[in-house]
Amino acid sequence: MKRPVHPLFILTLGFVLATAAPSARAADALAAGQPFPALTEFALEGTLPDLAGAKVVIVDFWASWCAPCKASFPVYDQLQKDYAGKGVYVIAVNVDQNDKQMAAFLKKQPVGFTVVRDAGAKLVARVKVPTMPTSFVVDAKWIVRFAHSGFHGEETRRRYVEQIDQLLQETP
Repeated sequence: MKRPVHPLFILTLGFVLATAAPSARAADALAAGQPFPALTEFALEGTLPDLAGAKVVIVDFWASWCAPCKASFPVYDQLQKDYAGKGVYVIAVNVDQNDKQMAAFLKKQPVGFTVVRDAGAKLVARVKVPTMPTSFVVDAKWIVRFAHSGFHGEETRRRYVEQIDQLLQETP
């Protein structure tokens, strides 16, 4: 004879699974100190900039349906303007399945930084992006120096500026 499952057990199990799963995914994601894969290996749709001489690259993974992604775009646009000519590049990698969704997003919110699309989801799988948006601050040797999960407005903007300034000081 089967015993009924206690409701508290179900709630506890649900909580454990809900909190453990994101942590496990985040632990698998690319982390500081690891090399970032070469963007040219992934047949990204769009035109990548010539990154020879790049000192800092922010690679941001985003989707058109992501509200924090929308909030991050003006910050990335301003960073690209503020650091223009200093070897700093922002590259936003879109993960939408439909390119029309990306195009509609960019029509409403045009930007001055590079946007490409990972149509085959190969780069996003390789990097193991845990959430949208996720960004990586990469140094001149293509080593991940900082990783950002989510976008938290002014706090995230301030951290980007600190990290970019630090890497520019370290790179001759």
